Amino acid sequence: MADEPLPFAPTDAHRAASAAAADAARHAPSPAPGPATPEWAKDAVIYQINTRQFTPEGTFTAAQGQLPRLKALGVDILWLMPIHPIGVEHRKGPLGSPYSVRDYFGVNPEFGTEADLRAFVAAAHAEGMKVILDWVPNHSAWDNPLRTEHPDWYKRDWKGDFRPTPWWDWSDIIELDYSQPGLRAYMQAALRHWVVDVGIDGFRMDVAGFVPLDFWEQVRRELDAVRSAAQGGVFLLAEWESRDLHDHAFDASYAWSWYDAVHRIAHGKADTNALHVYYSWNENFWPAHALRMTFTSNHDKNSWEGTEFEAFGEALPAAMVLSFVGEGIPLVYNGQEAAYDKRIEFFERDPIVWREHPMADFYRRLIDLRTANTALHAGRWGARMVHVPSDRQGKVLSFVRQNGRDKVFAVFNFSAEAQTVHFHDGPQAGDYTDWESGKRITVREGEPMTLPAWGWKVFIGTRPAPAQRG
Repeated sequence: MADEPLPFAPTDAHRAASAAAADAARHAPSPAPGPATPEWAKDAVIYQINTRQFTPEGTFTAAQGQLPRLKALGVDILWLMPIHPIGVEHRKGPLGSPYSVRDYFGVNPEFGTEADLRAFVAAAHAEGMKVILDWVPNHSAWDNPLRTEHPDWYKRDWKGDFRPTPWWDWSDIIELDYSQPGLRAYMQAALRHWVVDVGIDGFRMDVAGFVPLDFWEQVRRELDAVRSAAQGGVFLLAEWESRDLHDHAFDASYAWSWYDAVHRIAHGKADTNALHVYYSWNENFWPAHALRMTFTSNHDKNSWEGTEFEAFGEALPAAMVLSFVGEGIPLVYNGQEAAYDKRIEFFERDPIVWREHPMADFYRRLIDLRTANTALHAGRWGARMVHVPSDRQGKVLSFVRQNGRDKVFAVFNFSAEAQTVHFHDGPQAGDYTDWESGKRITVREGEPMTLPAWGWKVFIGTRPAPAQRG
């Protein structure tokens, strides 16, 4: 048999085709697929709860009473700031920072008991909402028992002493050492506990970039193993801004640079080209599956730098709308729906003073819009932003997001003067409903549009079916 001739002799063309196929396979792109982000995150809005300040009582039980209101608002993922006991040694302020963790398996009695937390989670699930915990992996409180039980799990300074994270004024904590396998195993066991035993749906990881990436990839594998995508999956949010975190670990990360760009524009220190840079990097540098969290406030910004009113001034409504209709996953910090204009104290009780305010309805409508319009969904589920150039480059940001079903044309005047704008090119022409007024409108090629200072327009349409060939 070995000496039998081949049924045909390979020709030069056969050899060339075979070589080309092998070469194409060798050079084919192989992007990281990303983590198995839960399907329920595709149109989700995150709501951050500062339990200490969220209600007059400052407890899980009192917060549970607010769940029907949050359900009516339309938010989907409830992010609880750290719920663990707080260190006493070197404590800051009378109550300390929740980011100084004394026991990763415990619950801060200031907020209630573990049973109270379980009841909160069960009630949130009954309302169709998910709950994620704020996790503090980079450091612990000085009086966390790990310091005496496993002193080798901590980093040391040049004198050999336990140390806070260098270069920061974090004197109430000491830094953990992730070169230690035992620490990694402990942290992963603690994370499993909250998912498996308490029903937590994921985590917001504090200063995630200060912890090695390979540890996060281990965490992702561990958590996916205990709750697969078929079982609802887990959601991981990184307090960091790095595309590598999205390869095999995190579903979402902070869009700090988005906030900074809009903040500089609002204060006259930049124009819309700052956002063009952000969205250019977002499209060309970041993976399409990455959910980048956009926000106009959070606990850090509010307490240490100022409220959203201080940060954005007259540009605030436009910034809020852009955070919902641009690419990303939006965040609402507790109190924003009441237009609460106070910097909330961090180390002591300072409950939010709630009130009925039109801002709540504005958020409700934005959330409804994002939920209903598939082009506005996040990551791989939504549509990319297509830039619509204009003759007001630097003053006006304009783009279209469209898929096979839905279409949105959004225009923002990020300047302190009214602008009349002509659009050069783009897929914006068509019939729409003005989202704000509900009026029907036709956008035609070359037709001017006028927006007031800091004004914006969102037009909702459907994408027409492609013409059939006759």
